[in-house]
Amino acid sequence: MTKHYRITLLPGDGIGPEIITVAVSVLKRVGEQLDIQFEFKEALVGGAAIDATGNPLPDATLDTCKDSDAVLLAAIGGYKWDTLPSHQRPEQGLLGLRAGLGLFANLRPAKILPQLIDASTLKREVVEGVDIMVVRELTGGIYFGQPKGIFAGENGEKRGVNTMVYAESEVERIGRVAFDIARKRGKRLCSVDKSNVLDVSQLWRDRMTRLSEEYADVELSHLYVDNAAMQLVRYPKQFDTIVTGNLFGDILSDEAAMLTGSIGMLPSASLGASGPGVFEPVHGSAPDIAGQDKANPLAQVLSAAMMLKYGLDEPEAADRLEQAVMQVLDEGYRTGDIMSPGMKAVGCQAMGEALLAALG
Repeated sequence: MTKHYRITLLPGDGIGPEIITVAVSVLKRVGEQLDIQFEFKEALVGGAAIDATGNPLPDATLDTCKDSDAVLLAAIGGYKWDTLPSHQRPEQGLLGLRAGLGLFANLRPAKILPQLIDASTLKREVVEGVDIMVVRELTGGIYFGQPKGIFAGENGEKRGVNTMVYAESEVERIGRVAFDIARKRGKRLCSVDKSNVLDVSQLWRDRMTRLSEEYADVELSHLYVDNAAMQLVRYPKQFDTIVTGNLFGDILSDEAAMLTGSIGMLPSASLGASGPGVFEPVHGSAPDIAGQDKANPLAQVLSAAMMLKYGLDEPEAADRLEQAVMQVLDEGYRTGDIMSPGMKAVGCQAMGEALLAALG
């Protein structure tokens, strides 16, 4: 029986339209193979939406996303809009999308692909076999806590204030996501906090510890954030799944990503309690190469695989996309950002064609 899914496409800016075209082509192919029908609907976001409507997230776009089963986003932003006021910048479209869809859990994998291991700045023996999932709480913590702002203090001196705050319910819901993901991976979860000096982190640790009683099959450990940052570069293979708050997750997910040597190869997912998730590559819009057929579409394709796995519960289809990526790398196809001697240089379109050939 054919399964039907409605997918909202947000090409966005820069190289976004090029890489999302490749992702759509491979999704259609795997859908044909597994009797899955995708209904794609494209909408505006970011700089493209500003140019067309004056708003980085038009109401029509958010409505379309809410009415879909998943959202596949490419890239947002570019030099063209850098001089706009902060509340009108393309990136506000992404923040509005997260808020509008209630996305509180950000999943950032950092997996060393054996074909690209020498791209890492760390020694082969340190990073070989690394496969980490960072689960970051996305809508709480110091980025959203109140009070915040710049205020006039005594003697006219200005004071900058940001408040780190988490409620037990916020910790529990991100904790459940992380425990569930760890249960499907290596059954090891490391919770990262700063409970030795921060009261909010003590609450975080206490709640994670109590929650672990419901997940007896998952081994829970704790690290202070400074030690976690050190351990990620000292011995990253000790980690399987990491869960942490918004600020610490923002930093550690980028550090984990750079273990792989190329942030341009990494996907991500943002999930809520219900409704569609947003799946997007970690890299930016690369406006300097937009429209030149130089973009690497593999992170976008891997984001589509995460969409299939975590958003649509279609693991077989996800595995096929991931295996196709591995095959084209095995066959030596490389875009400029991951090129190395002896490999086959291709552009975005040709890489898409190689992926379709790998899918069969």
